[in-house]
Order: sequence, then structure tokens, then C-alpha cells
Amino acid sequence: MPWHSCGRSPEKDGGGVQLKPGYKQTEVGVIPEEWDVSSLNDCCSKITDGTHDTPKPVQSGIPYITAIHVKDNCIDFQSCLYVTKADHDIIFSRCNPRQGDVLLVNIGAGVATTAIIDVDYEFSLKNVALLKPNRRRIAGEYLNYCLADRKPKITQALSSGGAQPFLSLTQIGEIIIPLPPPEEQLAVAGALSDVDALIGALDKLIAKKRDIKQAAMQQLLTGKLRLPGFSGKWEVKPLGEIAPLQRGFDLPTSQLQPGNYPVVYSNGVLNRHSIYMAKGPGVVTGRSGTIGKVNYVEEDYWPHNTTLWVTSFRGNFPKFVYFLYTHIGLERFGTGSGVPTLNRNDVHAHRVALPPTTEEQTAIATVLSDMDAEIAEIEKRRDKTRAVKQGMMQELLTGKTRLV
Repeated sequence: MPWHSCGRSPEKDGGGVQLKPGYKQTEVGVIPEEWDVSSLNDCCSKITDGTHDTPKPVQSGIPYITAIHVKDNCIDFQSCLYVTKADHDIIFSRCNPRQGDVLLVNIGAGVATTAIIDVDYEFSLKNVALLKPNRRRIAGEYLNYCLADRKPKITQALSSGGAQPFLSLTQIGEIIIPLPPPEEQLAVAGALSDVDALIGALDKLIAKKRDIKQAAMQQLLTGKLRLPGFSGKWEVKPLGEIAPLQRGFDLPTSQLQPGNYPVVYSNGVLNRHSIYMAKGPGVVTGRSGTIGKVNYVEEDYWPHNTTLWVTSFRGNFPKFVYFLYTHIGLERFGTGSGVPTLNRNDVHAHRVALPPTTEEQTAIATVLSDMDAEIAEIEKRRDKTRAVKQGMMQELLTGKTRLV
């Protein structure tokens, strides 16, 4: 769609703020003169929420959506629970979500997260508010994007005390939003929806590429599939003989000195230090806290006390060892009911198949690395598209940029 903006010289309002002709200062900021400002009470025909009780879930029945199932512009029906028809009818008599309505999480960590309902079947709600737009005043698609854009301001206004965040129905109704004419609402929502569709397509492509890589690892790292030009019998050895692990080194925050060397914690590189304790390349995994994640480090580094690091590759190709440790699923060796801990002795005893030559190890690692690079490139495109969408929201939902 073509965009246009005013080209006349700016003017000032009573407070000295520079305004472009055709714009006005309002409670929600500077917006076009033909736009209105409205509370949700005034532009919604109904604002309510789901049950405050917890009905007994059943194996099959009517979908039952809670706060954790409402993501940004997405409702997760795949992992939802189910309730009986009788329980659903009681909840639905007061809170009746329909296609085109908007859901808003009003309690917990995801408070102010919104999603538009795009399904045509009934379901029940708990800890989620339901906003029914007055179709003569506001389109549900526009309302959803408008609330998503204002989410940071909404959450910032909430109390930051010890209790979990909560938005009452009264507070929701008092939220103020800019309100363009209906035709412009649909144009704005349509443009943003197109970008969302692209982001969704990239997410699906990333998931597909990850599945392909996972299948390739299963074949290549077990010898079930051999790359062209390689033969010979694979040998089964315990991991302790291939690439033994050792506990990392303590580094209190007070002793951290900014420098060039990455400090690898159980959940990845979080700092850089002036000194290193291990030569790169390195393979590091979590010892306590985050279990199962494996990090590959090209440069010299400091493996933190919360990790285990490979002290010697015993002549094996380091990147192959990284994929080998990634593939076996180290989380299976975690122990402890509180903070999980990885016992290196259990890992060392685990037996895996090993190619007969480092050349084959290198070839396998190269194939898998290329797959990782392809996935990273798609993720980069996806993240850039998300940034573009964020910029579009700031422009379109304030009227700074108009759609013709």
C-alpha cells in the first residue's frame, strides 16, 4: 500500500510542542485531527473475563484456555486443556468468546498480552479478559494491534510490588487508545497482518529446517548414513575416552574484569573477562542450573564454575565433538529435585559411535554447521522483519504515517 505524509511546515500548539498541520495533541500523544480518542469502555460492547474457579479438566471436550495459552497475537490450542460441556456452558453463559473478539491476559507474568480470536468454535476462559469490540466503532484486528503496541505502557503503570501483576476489568475499561476512521483501522490492521503472516511463515520454515537438521544428526552421528567417499567400521567408545569433561573455574562477579575473553556460564556466554582459563576451540555444557545446553567457543575462554568443559579432544575434531554432545541429550543425566546437576561420571560412561577418521568427523561437522548457518540466516531475517513490524506499529498506530 502507498504511504503519504504531510509536507507543510510544522506549527506549535499551546504548550509550544511542534505539530505538523493536520495533527493534534491528545491524551495518547499526537494523532491526526480526524482521529478520535476513546476508552475501551466506549469502543467495546462488552468487557468481561473467564472463570475464577478451576474446573476439572477432562481428556476431551471443550477447549479451555488459560493465561499461559495466550501468546502475542496467538492462541495456543495445541497444549490447552479441556472441560466438560456442562462446565463450559456455565462459564460461557457469562464469558462468550467469538471470532473477531480480543483476548487480554489480566493476571500473571504475561499480563497485557493480547490475541485476536480467529477460530469459529466455542471455548472457555480462565484468568483472561474478553473484549468484544463494538463493530460500528472499532475493528477487532485494529484493537488487538493497538493494545499490543500499548502493552509496555500498560504494564509499566501496574504496581511492581510482591504480588503478581493484575489488571482489573475496571482498569482495562479505562485504557485510552487512538481511534482512526473504520476504513483506516482496517488498512492499518491489514498492513500489520501481512507482516505477521511473513513472520509466521519464517517461524514455520525455521521449525522445518530444525527438524531436518535433527534428522540429519540422528543419521550422521550414528553412522546410519555415510557421506560419499567414506567407509570403514565405526568404533563404539565411552565419552570419557573421546572428550572428557572437567568442572569449570569459579569467578565471582566482584572479580570480573572486562576484557576480550568470553566467560561461558551454564546458559551461555554472559560476560567477558581479561583472563582466559582454557584454549579455544572449546565445548562447554551446564553443570548446574541449566542442563543440556552445549556451547561451542572458537576463541580462548573462561569456563565458569557452573559448567563442565572438554579438557582434551583426544585427536577428535572439536566441532564434531560439539555436535556429538548436543545430540545425546545431556539433560537425561541431570540429578537433583531442586537445582539440577550434571554428573560428569555418568556422562563419561555413556557409549557413542565414532567415525574411524577425523576427515569423516570434519565432513559431518561441516554438513551440520552449514545447516546451522542456514537456520541462523532465516532467524536473522525473521528478527529483522519483527523489527520492521515494530517500527510500522509506531508509525501506523499513531498516524505519523498514513495509508492511502
